[in-house]
Amino acid sequence: MLKEENSNSCISSSFSIFKSLSSDELELLNANLKCNTYRKGEVIYREGSRITGIYCVKKGILKIYKTGIDSKPQIVAFAIKGDITGYRSVLSNEMACTTAEIIEEAEICFIPSEIIFNLIKTNSDFALSLIQLTCRELDQANIFIKDIAQKTVKQRLAEILLMLENTFKLDEEGYIAVNLTREDLSSIVGTATESVIRILGEFKNEGLISIKGKKIKINDKKKMNLISDSIF
Repeated sequence: MLKEENSNSCISSSFSIFKSLSSDELELLNANLKCNTYRKGEVIYREGSRITGIYCVKKGILKIYKTGIDSKPQIVAFAIKGDITGYRSVLSNEMACTTAEIIEEAEICFIPSEIIFNLIKTNSDFALSLIQLTCRELDQANIFIKDIAQKTVKQRLAEILLMLENTFKLDEEGYIAVNLTREDLSSIVGTATESVIRILGEFKNEGLISIKGKKIKINDKKKMNLISDSIF
């Protein structure tokens, strides 16, 4: 962890999950949060640990993953600026079901669970927002399960690349604005790293993508959509 800082204006209604809060509720939130800056590779919380509050991403990128067979990680989501994570374990009063790790230097704000439960009890719109967020994540999980069962590795990789572009947008050179290792990509797709490397090579040879180090650019989005049968 690089540094710890407190800021009375750290969390605002610019976080979509908090847009229903009144000025007094935002003041309560900011009076009780703690913000820290983290380096790449640092872990915010681990699968199986007790979470005592939720984490808001003010800056940076986190990967959220579960640990599978032989301790192999399975990336199930990313958290970027404006997202919250850890809330499901807080709401269910269960141990963390995932691990959250920094992949790009991040500023994370921690809000104690008692503050969240107080807002849930007093602000029905905020409570509804949390329910809707949970439902969206459940829908994404259902889509992932369907894809694993019904799509080929090539289809899933094409879909993941389109999803990454949709999530992280593009840098000045037109590459997807996130640096992921081939191991990370294989963890998202749910296959061996060697398979990801081979299929990326096929995509590159067909002119569908360009590769520069860890960076990937989609050159033919229409054909990638046809391969993935995706809506991105």
